[in-house]
Amino acid sequence: MFSSAKPDQAVDRRAFLGAAAAALLPSPAARAATAPDLKPILAEIEKRHDESVRRIEDWVKQPTIAAENKGINEGCDLMMRLLRDAGCNQVTKCPTDLHPGVFATLDAGAPKTLAVYIMYDVKQVDPTEWSSPPFSPTLVERSGLGRVLVARGAVNSKGPQGAFLAAVHAIRGAGQKLPVNLVFVCESEEEIGSPHIPQIVHRPEVMAALRQAVGVLTPSSAQSLDGTVTLSLGAKGVVELELVSTGEKWGRGPRLDVHSSNKARLDSPAWHLVEALAALVSPDGNTPAIDHYLEKVRPVSAAEKAMIDEAAKRESEELVKKQLGIEHWVHDVSFRESLEMLCSRPTVNIEGLVAGYTGTGGKTILPHRAVAKMDLRLVPDMTAADALAKLKAHLAKRGFGDIEVNMTGGYDPTSTSPDSLPVRVETAIYKRNGANPIIWPRNAGSWPGYVFTGEPLKLPAVQFGFGHGNGAHAPNEYYLIESKNPKIQGLDGAVRGHVEFLYELAATS
Repeated sequence: MFSSAKPDQAVDRRAFLGAAAAALLPSPAARAATAPDLKPILAEIEKRHDESVRRIEDWVKQPTIAAENKGINEGCDLMMRLLRDAGCNQVTKCPTDLHPGVFATLDAGAPKTLAVYIMYDVKQVDPTEWSSPPFSPTLVERSGLGRVLVARGAVNSKGPQGAFLAAVHAIRGAGQKLPVNLVFVCESEEEIGSPHIPQIVHRPEVMAALRQAVGVLTPSSAQSLDGTVTLSLGAKGVVELELVSTGEKWGRGPRLDVHSSNKARLDSPAWHLVEALAALVSPDGNTPAIDHYLEKVRPVSAAEKAMIDEAAKRESEELVKKQLGIEHWVHDVSFRESLEMLCSRPTVNIEGLVAGYTGTGGKTILPHRAVAKMDLRLVPDMTAADALAKLKAHLAKRGFGDIEVNMTGGYDPTSTSPDSLPVRVETAIYKRNGANPIIWPRNAGSWPGYVFTGEPLKLPAVQFGFGHGNGAHAPNEYYLIESKNPKIQGLDGAVRGHVEFLYELAATS
């Protein structure tokens, strides 16, 4: 596999670059088609290492928190500048009903076009939970890994996206034309459920460009701590929402916070919400109980079961539990069953639950308002619209029709065929570099790939990338820059992987 060792490490860098160049050379037919001169590109990657790190640092310095409307416009301007710097011929700001997106194209005069999806918003932060300020990127040594960049957005997803942009810079810096044309679709609402991405994608000029694409790439960092790569053929859908219980809407309980002694004679909107939440799941909280919620769930196919069997053999249960900080799976099921549940089971989850006073000490009030933030994860053939309708009907039938159901974002599941061009290219690159990927039916997380894989485009979509990071949505999020672990790539290895992806895609029919 690639190495990202620095000169003071055991790996001889010149010898490594020669080996990497040989690994990247395509077949004779591919060389005839693309005529790449890869050694200068590899040299550019090495020469531009510090520049590539600074680009990511500058990117993560800019807060882009959609949920708080913090830094989004500035982030949009920076996104546009990054794309112009990478050589895009056309860069357009795309206003929506809330936060803007960006559409850009890089016409290399190539026969094939690749679409690239980028999210440039990040999750909220609590600075008190971080070892360093979350928007002040900090390079630190991490035992067993090497030098990592700690910052919000480092791995989700500005680091991997920076690696892709660095690949474009390296190819152009070596005096080469890109082997494929690029279409960038960028949004700043992914972390709030992408409520307006259709307003970006369905613009006539964006649709026209996407119709020319052979697939969609989302840059990622796919390597686990042991170097294993998982290739997902899709992702679950999601509905993000709030349930709000108030005395005003309910017509019972107080219309403002009152002294808690009145609980002896007043109904509680907070308990009303708790009862509603309990009606959504089984008594242990693990099985969705919404009426008809599971009726459209597509059964796990034989091919998917085979993928899960293989994953259970190759993944380390001990390592996964360590990463999650847990000791038991739900119902104490086997590791193999936990994997099947992860990719095939819809969920009803409470993200947050707030009512009344939550500060230091007690306040002895009966709150008039209670809120639950929730997400529903969806599998094929469920849809976000149908799941939301069933949730509302379920609540109304059980006497909770007064509870407000406010969907804040969400979208349908997404799937891509294992025989599609981008998946075949991705698989070939991983295998060529010693990383035989675990093929996985679908990611248990979500991204708005449905706008590409669904009607009318029906494009295959993949998440690809060497490298490693962790802590997405959590404190001390990091992305590996300089790896001391021979099984895992740092930034330069991730950049080289994207170079290879572009040339392989150009050469593969």
